[in-house]
Amino acid sequence: MKTNFKSAILKYKSLVGLFILCIVISFISPRFLGYANIKNVLTQVSVNAVIAIGMSFVILTGGIDLSVGSILAVSGAVAASIAKSTGNLFLAIIVAIAIGCFIGLINGLLISKGRIQAFIATLATMIIFRGITYVFTNGIPISGLGQSFSGIGNKMFLGLPIPVAIMVIVFGIAFYILSQTRYGRYLYALGGNEDSARLSGINTDKIKTLVYVICGATAALSGIIVTSRIGSASPNAGVGFELDAIAAVVLGGTSLAGGEGSVVGTIIGALIIGVLNNGLNLMNVSPFYQSIIKGLVILLAVLVEKKKK
Repeated sequence: MKTNFKSAILKYKSLVGLFILCIVISFISPRFLGYANIKNVLTQVSVNAVIAIGMSFVILTGGIDLSVGSILAVSGAVAASIAKSTGNLFLAIIVAIAIGCFIGLINGLLISKGRIQAFIATLATMIIFRGITYVFTNGIPISGLGQSFSGIGNKMFLGLPIPVAIMVIVFGIAFYILSQTRYGRYLYALGGNEDSARLSGINTDKIKTLVYVICGATAALSGIIVTSRIGSASPNAGVGFELDAIAAVVLGGTSLAGGEGSVVGTIIGALIIGVLNNGLNLMNVSPFYQSIIKGLVILLAVLVEKKKK
């Protein structure tokens, strides 16, 4: 009985950790469970969660994408520019997501066809597209985006903030792809053993390229949300977001070696980071100490994962 209980705790460690974290913070700060605060937490989590869902696809193949913060920035800047100059919300969204997909395609081809390590390829594109963002904006935030564009990040849809509704939709699509489609099965096979997957007749280059396209699309979508919420597109937007996305995936139990994990765990991981950030802010903990605490939490999650194995 004791062994079964321990196994259950290890299996659902992310959910248990989130539950305990919520209980502890609610005792320390009664404001935590207030409707306004919960709504705020979910809205803040939505940005990281959408990026992290795309990052899950990449990490499940054993890859990594460091360029998502730069994709967020350049996509947000282009969307803001189109919204400001034309007032066409649909065009702004479509072009921004197309840019994210295009950058993801570049990453995927560099890795699958160019045989460049994912870390190096996406580090290079992270720097390149951050520079392109500065050139495009002249280093100045783009503001005056109009009410329709600003509504994406600040209005409600079916009782939920629109960013949270977007997160739910993206999660549902990702969950279906990974659990119900042939592509999802091939993706897990690739992450488990690329050589075996290739010998089984799976087009591993195609699978690998597409995961970066998906990751680029989710990063661009988050760029639209961030730009809308703030009301302007900053060339510095998204700095460090790749680290929070990777942390959410790891906290959710996805193996950095690939082949093991789920987007359910990723959402839980994003919630852990969001709740932790919110709790530390409610307790007036210095941002400097917050970074240390988040790093220790990630290390603890990795150690527990190794214990499970």
